[in-house]
Formats: sequence, structure tokens, C-alpha cells
Amino acid sequence: MQEDDTASDGLKRGRGRPRGSKAAPGASLAIEPAAEGTEMIGEELRPSERGDRRGIQSIEVGGALLQTLVRKGAPMMLKDLAREAGMPPAKAHPYLVSFGKLGLIEQDPLTGRYGLGPFSLQMGLTALHALDPLKAAMPEVARLADELQLNVAVAVWGNMGPTVVHIEECNKQIHVNMRPGTVMTPLMLSATGRCFAAFLPERIVQPLLQDELAALAADDNPSPLQMSAQDAAHILTEVRSHRLARAIGQPIPGINAFSAPVFNDSGKLTLAITAMGPAGTFDTQWQGDAARQVKACAEAIARRLGNTEAMG
Repeated sequence: MQEDDTASDGLKRGRGRPRGSKAAPGASLAIEPAAEGTEMIGEELRPSERGDRRGIQSIEVGGALLQTLVRKGAPMMLKDLAREAGMPPAKAHPYLVSFGKLGLIEQDPLTGRYGLGPFSLQMGLTALHALDPLKAAMPEVARLADELQLNVAVAVWGNMGPTVVHIEECNKQIHVNMRPGTVMTPLMLSATGRCFAAFLPERIVQPLLQDELAALAADDNPSPLQMSAQDAAHILTEVRSHRLARAIGQPIPGINAFSAPVFNDSGKLTLAITAMGPAGTFDTQWQGDAARQVKACAEAIARRLGNTEAMG
């Protein structure tokens, strides 16, 4: 392609020799290495978007086509694919030819549509098999704790129920009686428990939930969880509607929490991300900053796990 193959005039003249000087007979022309903060594109130099890294512009441009196919999740006609990737079809086609030779894309011989190829599938499966969900969550969880200045817990479903496996503490002193290994039961008492109760298959959570409600209904002592099955169903419907669970003053008095689900590449609940903070400063509005950022954090982790529904 012209933008990749055409040499710059400066390099044709022998970049690095004083102007007007002549090369010795039989001597090769010396070309100075690219200056720090620039990138070699074919024989051209361009400023790097990030001065500490070098990249190949043509790969980044062609990569937009692959990103578009992943985002759309279905084969596309050339004109539509090129438009979504921000380039004319004539520019996109050579990239698709090369990607086809590598097996990254394939073209349907009947419809002419382009879709991801077998090598793309192999790369995706290899990445997923090597992926640790908790490790993938750590950067996003740390960022969320810093942004909200709240403690953030990561929980998974264990043998006894929702189990905290990591707590990211913020810079503020927030006293929460929770540590890795804490099991968040009864389910309906905490935001984390409600998150798992709402998004795990009913066959997994329903037996535990029924036992908990029955035990509390038979308890003569007042409890914040004494609710009917209809009350529990209403709360879980609300959680699914907002894609977010909320607990106000439960299970720890004076501490509020939001918990958001993280789904993996197959759409299964893998983690719950729960932000916790003092009632006096914690925004409990469904559309507030805390709710929005907790959901955004969960969606960012889901993208790392290959969940295409979380990709925008």
C-alpha cells in the first residue's frame, strides 16, 4: 500500500550525511536510527502516540478491522466493515487479503461476507485457557478503589456460598469487619449475596435461599432478613433490572454497598465486585456515581474475560 511502501524524500537522499557531501565510492549510505519518541513505518518516521513505545502503524490500522468484526459478532460485507472501521473499502481490502492468508479472517464464498477465521478462534481459546479471572480483575478493582475512595471486595461462589477472596482497600480508614475467606450468607442480607442470588442459576442458589428464609421465619428474634419468598423475589427482580445489587446498612450497620456481577466469555457469573463505604458519604442512588462506576468496573473486567456483551 502506498502509505506503507513509499520511502520519504529524506531517506532517499541519504539521511544522516551532511547536506552537500558525497558518499565515498562503493560505500553504503548510513541511516541514523529513529529518534526516541518516533516510529519506523516502512521507511517513514512518525511521532509515536506514546513516546516510550514504538509500534507499526499499518498493524494498528488493520487491527481496526479485526476489532470491528469482534464487536459486531457476525460476518460483514466489505463496505460495511470498512465503514465501521473508519476507512474506505479500497484501503481495507488489502488488509483483509493478508488476514485471510493468516487465517485471521475468512470470506464466505456465497455471500462475500467477511468473518473471523480459524486462527482467530485458536488465539481466543488459547488466551481464555490461560486466563485467571482474579488476576484479570485486580487492575480494575484497584482503580475503582482509588476513584471512589471506598473499599472494594472481590467474591466468588464457593462451597459455602459467596466467598470473599480479595479486598482492595482505599486510602481512607474504613472499618469493615470483612476479610478474605468471609462467606457472605445469608444471601439476602448483603449486596454480594444478592448479586449471586440474582445471577446464578436457580438450581444452585434456590435450595440455599429457601433454607435461609425458612430458618429466619421460624426465628422468634427480630431479624432484618425476615421476609417472605415474595419479598425476596421482588428484591432479586430489582437487582436484575439494575444489573446491580444494593445493601443499605446490611450486613454491617452504618456501611452501604453496591455489588455488580462479572460474566465470563460464556455469559456465566464468575465474580462479584462490591464497593463498601460509610453511610454518611456513600451515594446509594441507582444512577449515582458509585453505582455507575461499580458497574463500569465489572464490565471492564468482563471484557478482559472475553465477554462480548460488555464490549461497546
